[in-house]
Amino acid sequence: MDAFYASVEQRDHPELRGKPIAVGGGGRRGVVAAASYEARKFGIRSAMPGFKAKELCPHLIFVKSRFSVYGDISQQIRTIFLDYTDLVEPLSLDEAFLDVTENKKGINSGTLIAQEIRKRILETTQLTASAGVSFNKFLAKIASDINKPNGIKVITPNDAEVFLNELPIEKFFGVGKVTAKKMHRLGLYTGGDIKKLSKIELGRHFGKVGQHFYRIVRAIDDRPVNPNRIRKSIGAERTFSEDLTTFEQMKEKLLPITQTVFDYMQKKQNHGRTATLKIKMTDFRQITRSKSFTSEIRKLAVLQQAVLELLENTWDDIEAVRLLGVSVSNLENEKQIDGIQLKLDLDFGEE
Repeated sequence: MDAFYASVEQRDHPELRGKPIAVGGGGRRGVVAAASYEARKFGIRSAMPGFKAKELCPHLIFVKSRFSVYGDISQQIRTIFLDYTDLVEPLSLDEAFLDVTENKKGINSGTLIAQEIRKRILETTQLTASAGVSFNKFLAKIASDINKPNGIKVITPNDAEVFLNELPIEKFFGVGKVTAKKMHRLGLYTGGDIKKLSKIELGRHFGKVGQHFYRIVRAIDDRPVNPNRIRKSIGAERTFSEDLTTFEQMKEKLLPITQTVFDYMQKKQNHGRTATLKIKMTDFRQITRSKSFTSEIRKLAVLQQAVLELLENTWDDIEAVRLLGVSVSNLENEKQIDGIQLKLDLDFGEE
């Protein structure tokens, strides 16, 4: 989907159309969850601090997130996907892999299927989507970003070698800023440059991931589209606009977060045996503490008590706190994800 959260807000609020908007919080601790294409022209990106986004674009409009709405739309889109194939692997609310080699419509062209799906998404949701079509997941993922927004890119087996040889390493899915800088220091700027190195040389410079680089620059990716991804935990977290410094402040904030996690477990009838508390300090130092039970946590009071005990037992290590999170793992039903991300009670910075 194209700028999914921001596009939904512009769809539902006509007065925001054509304007630079960011979904999230614009306060000192706010974070951009999504930026409209109008905002991206100013260099604004997701995960950027709200104050930095405001510096880049003083007239940026911040909009509160509505994850329940995004989840409902995501489910509409997933239903369209399932009309074509059951091999759908959701990556997030707004992105998925589809294997249409054997599809329900009997269409023998992945490109035609992608065009048809994009048309149906637009008709159903009034939102645009972009697609990448290729013979493996790695290439399809890269292709999906090339002609955004509202575009399609096809990479055939005959095109792949030249495409990868010329592709800047920053465009390779999985190559972050740190790895890109290291590659530049080694004189590696394109896929073709990486291809000149042997598997042993890549391993020496990049460890295990070096073998991955060796394969992908040769368009080798045998990973299947997996519709049965496993949920390992259920959790929620919140970032605060002001530091929390007292036990009572943290307790007050933790109780509703714990309630959110418990309510979701109840809704899905998927309870866990291990409670985990996540604490992030203002210097970004992070602490996680866990407590396990012999049976599933089925009462809110039990989960809340466990979380508060973890907080109390960790108190000597805690300084000023900017983020608190609660999760439950060792779930009784570690089973197929239903295609929708957990609807977290996220707050990207209080105003």
